[in-house]
This record gives sequence, C-alpha cells and structure tokens, in this order.
Amino acid sequence: MIIGKIWRSIAAQFNKLANYIWKVDPIAQMQYEYDQAVEQLKAGKEGLAQYRALVERVSRQVDEDQKHVNQLSARVKAYLNAGDRENASRFALELQKAKASLEENTRQLEMHEKAYDNNVRKIKHATSKVGEIKDRIKKYDAEIKMSRAEAELSELASAYDFDLTTDLGQIESVLQEEIDTNRAKARVAADLSEEGMDVIEKEAAAEAAIAEDALRQFEMDMGLITPQTANIEETGKDLGPAQTETN
Repeated sequence: MIIGKIWRSIAAQFNKLANYIWKVDPIAQMQYEYDQAVEQLKAGKEGLAQYRALVERVSRQVDEDQKHVNQLSARVKAYLNAGDRENASRFALELQKAKASLEENTRQLEMHEKAYDNNVRKIKHATSKVGEIKDRIKKYDAEIKMSRAEAELSELASAYDFDLTTDLGQIESVLQEEIDTNRAKARVAADLSEEGMDVIEKEAAAEAAIAEDALRQFEMDMGLITPQTANIEETGKDLGPAQTETN
C-alpha cells in the first residue's frame, strides 16, 4: 500500500511536469507530435511496400497454379483421347490437387489484396490528417505570435499612459514644472537686463557732449576755428531743422 502511494505521488509529479512542459511551448509539442506521426507514416509505408511484395508473390503463385492446372487438364484430355485411362486418371488426380491449391492461393490473394487496399486507404487518410496537422501548426503558430504581440502592445499602451495618476504622468508633470521654472528664470533675467538702461543712456549722452566740447576746445586751441565761428556752427546746427521746415 505504501509503495502504491509513493508510486502515485511520483506519477502525479511527472504528470504535473508534463503539463507544465505542454503549457510552456504547445507549438513545439504539436511539432513533436507531427514529427512522430510522419515517422510512423514512413514506417507504415515501408511495411505496406513489404506487404505488397507478399501480395505480388501470391499473385505470381496463382498464375503459376493456373498454368499448371491448364497443363494438367490438357494432358488428361490427351490421354483420354488416346484411350490411356491409367495415365489419364493419374494426371486427373494431380489436376484435382492442383485445382485445390489454385483455389486456396486465390482465396489468399483476394484476402491479401483486400488487406492491402484497406491499408493503402488508411495510410492515405493518415497522410491527409498529418497534412491538416501541419497546416494547423502553422495557423496556431501565427495566431499565438499575433496574440502575444497584441498582448504586449496592450501592456505597452497601458504602461505608457501619461495620466497624472500614473508614474509616467507624474514624471511628465515634474519635467514640465522644471521647464516652466527655467523659462521663468530666463524671463526674469531678460527683464532685469533692461533695468538702468535709461541711466546708462544718459551717461553715454553726457559723455558724448563732453567729448564734443573737448574737440571744439582743441579746434580753437589749434586755430582751426574761432569762438565766433564755433557759436555760428552751434547755432546753425540748432536752426538747421527749423530752417528746413520753413523752406
């Protein structure tokens, strides 16, 4: 009883392992079954060829028996026509045995022919079934690959959902906040860069006026212009636009 329980436990574990292997790669299992069926068909065809050789031998024996019967029949008739009943009876007895052998071999031939035809039909049927299995393997292989791809795409689509409640959505939100902060800093820097520009411009204008005065002073010191002509030029510059407007 204990040994029986142990054996059943071991058998259950092997069955569990077999079921696991079946589920891991069912296409490979189907391919294995297909290969096994093909090998069996090959063996069946070889056996059928050997059986056909037997049928051919029996058929040849029947032909030889038929020829022997015909020859014996001819001899019996010849001896009867010659009035030799002794030899006629001897060949008649041999003819009787030959007919019995012919009848037996004919029955054997019919039986073997029928068995051969039945086996041919079985192998043809099995061959067509094996062909169907091959087509099914291709079909299931394509479908299982497509279904796996669809499942992976579905998981990928859900994994890359940019909803705020998902991790990727939260990451995107953090990135957007950092972008907004950087843009804000750049805007503040741009706004601050304009601060004090009026003072700088005024200082530049004052410096230009001082430089112009220094240049006139140099021209007067060098005798290039006199104070009177300097005043006239200054006045001309101031009245230039007004005179243009008057004209």
